[in-house]
Amino acid sequence: MKKFVIFLTLLLVAQVANAQLFTKEKVSNNIDNIDQKLLTWGYFLGFNQYDFKFEYNQDLEDILVDKSFGFHLGLIGDLRINDYMNLRLEPGVFFTTRNLRYDESYFNGAMVSDADLLREVKSTYVHLPLLLKISTKRINNFKPFIVGGISTALNLSSNQENPDDNSAGQFRMKKGTYFYEIGFGIDLYLLYFKFTPSIRGIFAINDEVVRDSDPNSPWTGNIAKMQTRGVFINFTFQ
Repeated sequence: MKKFVIFLTLLLVAQVANAQLFTKEKVSNNIDNIDQKLLTWGYFLGFNQYDFKFEYNQDLEDILVDKSFGFHLGLIGDLRINDYMNLRLEPGVFFTTRNLRYDESYFNGAMVSDADLLREVKSTYVHLPLLLKISTKRINNFKPFIVGGISTALNLSSNQENPDDNSAGQFRMKKGTYFYEIGFGIDLYLLYFKFTPSIRGIFAINDEVVRDSDPNSPWTGNIAKMQTRGVFINFTFQ
């Protein structure tokens, strides 16, 4: 599914680029002055797929992560630095679900049920990135760019303060996460607005797991570090 969505996004970009760059007839420029404004505003929506990267204390079977596509939306504030660089704030709300699957070897031969081997991690993030966008020169009605920066996220679904842990079926995560981000996209200048498809990867910096009271817990005892990583597919309108 992820590959299919990414393929459609790249196909859309390729079709527009081909129409505007490689046709003999020059395409008239749309909304010529939008990139000369000091501040511009917009909104975005898109799809996301979150994963976890684990580091382990012992060499046991990996914890498997069942990923699914989530949805997100948010606002954009864009500050023009010069013709090729922009500073951007993109606050948004992101919804995602990940399932963790444990191997029976984590339980040292004890009797376990299917519920013991599965932990569902639902997350609702308020995500706030500060990004630097570096663009090429505009060619007719499109302009490729790369983007990167840092971000923080507040997990509204966090149960960090819950006194119950995995022994009561509660897999706990910290409320706050810090990321670095990098991606690429293309600005498409339409008749009345600028439309921007882009793809971005995010990588957590801090450890996010809240460990169980039992230091030998089969669910958290072998986790040295657990960090979110993910892919965003954004569609921006300015």
